[in-house]
Amino acid sequence: MLSMPIDIPDSALSVAGITDYIQALLEQDAQLNPIWVMGEVSSANNRNGHIFFTLQDPEAAAAIQAVVWRSQRQKLVTLPTAGEQVFLLGQMRVYPARGQYQLSVLQLLPAGAGLQAVKRRQLYERLAAEGLFDEDLKRPLPAYPHCIAVVTSNQAAAWGDIQRTLQQRQPGLRVLLSPATVQGAQAPRSIAVAIDRVSQAPRAELLIVARGGGAREDLDAFDDEQVVRAIADSPIPVVTGIGHERDETLADLAADIYAHTPTAAAECAVPHLADLWADHEARQQAAKSALQSAVQMHYEQVADLRRRLEQLRLDQQLSQARQRLAWQEQQLRQLMQHRLQVAQQHCHYLAQTLQTLDPASVLKRGYAVVRAAGDRTIEDAQQVNVGDSLQIQLARGSLTVEVKQRSPADATFEMPPIE
Repeated sequence: MLSMPIDIPDSALSVAGITDYIQALLEQDAQLNPIWVMGEVSSANNRNGHIFFTLQDPEAAAAIQAVVWRSQRQKLVTLPTAGEQVFLLGQMRVYPARGQYQLSVLQLLPAGAGLQAVKRRQLYERLAAEGLFDEDLKRPLPAYPHCIAVVTSNQAAAWGDIQRTLQQRQPGLRVLLSPATVQGAQAPRSIAVAIDRVSQAPRAELLIVARGGGAREDLDAFDDEQVVRAIADSPIPVVTGIGHERDETLADLAADIYAHTPTAAAECAVPHLADLWADHEARQQAAKSALQSAVQMHYEQVADLRRRLEQLRLDQQLSQARQRLAWQEQQLRQLMQHRLQVAQQHCHYLAQTLQTLDPASVLKRGYAVVRAAGDRTIEDAQQVNVGDSLQIQLARGSLTVEVKQRSPADATFEMPPIE
């Protein structure tokens, strides 16, 4: 293909040439050197004693970079602090290596709290009053999740960091991306919709909301009420990894766990397989040690009992016990024999007494029992009258007699002659 020749003018500048021109234009402008600027410090970083920060105008969505050189720090009334409104006296300087311009600070005066910081504090107080940041609402993370959802930009380095970290820690873990715009005016709505998208498809057990580092004003979307409420309303636990180590957003406060970076959030989400294996081996070793200790303890107890048994000399104790039992048996036998003899003697005495008292025995010795009519036993002569019939019971047989004579009790008895 043929093309028409293009004439290059002699006035064409190199990159260094145009940078030098812009540098001369800005740094030699009397309006800019020096200049007072009012704005809000949105972020500040300390690097080797130099403070690099961003001065923004929240109302006009404009920002400019500024720097406090180490040699100038002691001369300032105040140091730049994120969220503070300040008056800045500085000079415009161009950084040729990057083609950037910035304000070199000569003096910094406080001008009260910044508008953006005031809005953030008011939102924090209102949401805190509703309980969105209460520690009691924080949910524990699942110990071994099988599926994790991630809300971030699909073009951001944070997405790659999270994928790489999760793959290293647990290969084969299912990771779902719910893409969102994470910077700019549309970011809050986009992030809230992405979180709700995960909630509508409840396959994931854990949600990571992440954004890589940047200037503090780049994280404003995560201080938006839509995003904070979406995280608080999530039906599954949420881990946030937003910005750098020093950054903290309202979204972080609403999350169940918040890490300072996307990589740290991924590390919080799942344990490393190597750590799990190490924990397993540690528990296995602990169980083995506990079992060995228990066996050793019981072995020592058995050995102690054996020693105690040997010290007790049970064979001697048994022999002594047998001797005591034999002696007690002998004593018992003697006691029973004595008692039996006493009982036999008593029985013999009772038998003799009974025999002596037996009426039949008395009758055999010549005595008789005299009974009157009605089977009355006669003991006194006054109990009968002359002419009464009496029954006399003898040892063998009985007699019926008639009373011929009655004598008084003190009269001497004489047998009448038999006719």
